[in-house]
Formats: sequence, C-alpha cells, structure tokens
Amino acid sequence: MVFDGILVAIIIGFIRGGSFKRFADIRFKMGWIFPLLLVLQLIIFYFQNKVAWIGEMSNASFMVIYVVGLAFLWVNREHPHFTAIFIGVFLNFIVMAVNGGRMPVSMEAAAVIDPQYLEATKNALYAKHTLVTESTKLAFLGDIIPLSAPYPREQAISIGDVVMNIGVFLFIQSVMVNKKEKLIASKTSL
Repeated sequence: MVFDGILVAIIIGFIRGGSFKRFADIRFKMGWIFPLLLVLQLIIFYFQNKVAWIGEMSNASFMVIYVVGLAFLWVNREHPHFTAIFIGVFLNFIVMAVNGGRMPVSMEAAAVIDPQYLEATKNALYAKHTLVTESTKLAFLGDIIPLSAPYPREQAISIGDVVMNIGVFLFIQSVMVNKKEKLIASKTSL
C-alpha cells in the first residue's frame, strides 16, 4: 500500500507542476536506514518459506524492522508530515506486537484477495499476516479494509496504512510543490 501511495503522490505532484528534483535537497538523519530496512524486508519475504530458520524468525525480524523504522521516523520528525507517517507505522506496530509479530487480517478483507493469500496466512512460516480469530487483540487496527475494483490492486489495508499514506502523500506534495509556491509568494511580495 505504501508504494501505491508514493506513486499516486508523485503523479499528483507532477500534475500540480511540482518537480522531482527537489528531493535532492532533503537530508535525513540516519538516511541509510530506510533502504537497509527495505532490503531486509524483501529478503525475508523471498526466503521465509524457503529457509526454515528465516521463516521461524520472521515475526521477530519484522518487529525489529518496525522498531528501527519508528526510530528513523522519530529522529526525522522535523520533516513535514513525518508525525502522521510515524503515527500510522506505530498503529501497525502496536497491533502486530500484541499479536505475536503478525498483522491480523479479517476474513472479510482477505476475501477480496487471491485465494492463495488466505492459505498463506494459515501457514506457520508466513511472515507478516494471520487471520483474525476470537483471540486476536486490537483487531480493528489490523488489515480490515478491503480494496478491490476499481482500485487497481486487490489488497487489505489497516487504519495505520491509511494514516501513514496520508502522511506520505502530504510529505511528497510538500516537497514537490510547496517550495515552488513559497518561492513564487516571496517573489511577488518584493
């Protein structure tokens, strides 16, 4: 879902006359962490069902990735809208933490997704998701929102995903477009 939000934000940024070049001016504290976390997640997803110990450690691995990601967002909170991104990620972290490191997915939301997804959530080595049961804690923070047609990809998302994507969208817009608007405003006031 985050990748969808980033793509939509960039497209709208261009439509609004923004520039991708403005991202070169952004400086993040501990900026190397985000690409590292992305690579680690991709490695876990790829190998979780091929290498038993990676599958067995996936829950704890994702919790560590979330904690480090939250730390990255916290130290960079001075950037516009990073607080919203932090809140969205934190909501996802909380629901996963209280449910053994897995994101609960409601049966109703999962029903719109490929049937193999439901089977995968029952697999003990599936890294990040599990079906909502009577014992699920804070299920309302899980992936309970189904997305299907006309949305281009079928998926289930959480309230945290929505909050995070709003923050990402606003951040990208502020980088791509608002600097230009501020520049125009300062020139007209001269």
